Amino acid sequence: MNALKREISTNIAHEGPITLEHFMGLCLGHPQHGYYMTREPFGVSGDFVTAPEISQMFGELIGVWLAEAWRAAGGPAPAHLIELGPGRGTLMSDMLRVARIAPDFLDSAHPCLVEMSPRLRDIQRQTLADAAGKISWFESFATTPSGPAFIVANEFFDALPVRHYVKTLAGWRQRLIGLDQTGSLAFGLSENIEPALTAPAREGSIIEVCPAGQRLMSDIAQRLVAEGGVMLLIDYGYTQTSLGDSLQAVSRHNYVDPLDSPGEADLTAHVDFAALARAALAQGAKVMGPVTQAQFLLQLGIERRAETLSRNATPEQTQDVIASLDRLIGASDPQRHMGALFKVMAVAHPGMPDLPGFF
Repeated sequence: MNALKREISTNIAHEGPITLEHFMGLCLGHPQHGYYMTREPFGVSGDFVTAPEISQMFGELIGVWLAEAWRAAGGPAPAHLIELGPGRGTLMSDMLRVARIAPDFLDSAHPCLVEMSPRLRDIQRQTLADAAGKISWFESFATTPSGPAFIVANEFFDALPVRHYVKTLAGWRQRLIGLDQTGSLAFGLSENIEPALTAPAREGSIIEVCPAGQRLMSDIAQRLVAEGGVMLLIDYGYTQTSLGDSLQAVSRHNYVDPLDSPGEADLTAHVDFAALARAALAQGAKVMGPVTQAQFLLQLGIERRAETLSRNATPEQTQDVIASLDRLIGASDPQRHMGALFKVMAVAHPGMPDLPGFF
């Protein structure tokens, strides 16, 4: 039993079961034992690979898109280029490199990284050493400076804690985590019925909600409406709110039991884009999409970029470019391809025109 599991088990023994939302928050963000606080999870040697780690093409196209969004917003200066959950800093590095073709954007947009993990901040500083003097770090979106914001969140919302409600004969009950007869962590249900939940469903059905994600989206949309700018959200998920449990734990690129080793596996859930869109629209923001990652990247010209990279490449490098392109926009194998599983949505000031990728 690792240290975090021991701490969680002890607290449950003394104070009673905890919600899944609380459990996920501890597993990912515990100051001493949380997953993102203690390890570098990204890349082939980590637990999962994100799009910026697959190919520079992804970050380059996102950088061009944000520069175009800045121009469409009237080129505000100063402005802020904000990334939520920047991983190893690869995406920001690629965006800043390609932004050199738009020096007015680069000069006006102050890069801000929202990262709660000291370990990952150190890695980001190494990745972004050439631009270190221009970049500021923040622990939350709420602490970033005011002003027009051009925000990107790639695989960020999927890591925010979720709640599960399970349909029983008596009504909907929240899923909890307690201890079984052997003292091991186990799923259970609250004794209380959720009176506000009245959705018809079969017994055993699950409603999965992400209050943290909806609150954050509401805060972001409110700021964009008041101060200008746009947010680009890329993540895996579904376009219509529906029943189901998408919680998963990944370690070393394999699925594991989320209760086995808290803090040692990445816990995520698929993003409900419809719920996030509702939160943004309620604040008066404009919403574009969601569209599939394949549709978005193809409209931005990823195939032309792949051809350019291959033109003076070695045969081996060309094969790498082709394989990366296939992984980013392919759709036949959801375990390997990101093209259909991943969605892209933009949230913007209501005066923003339609932007590339969403036509």
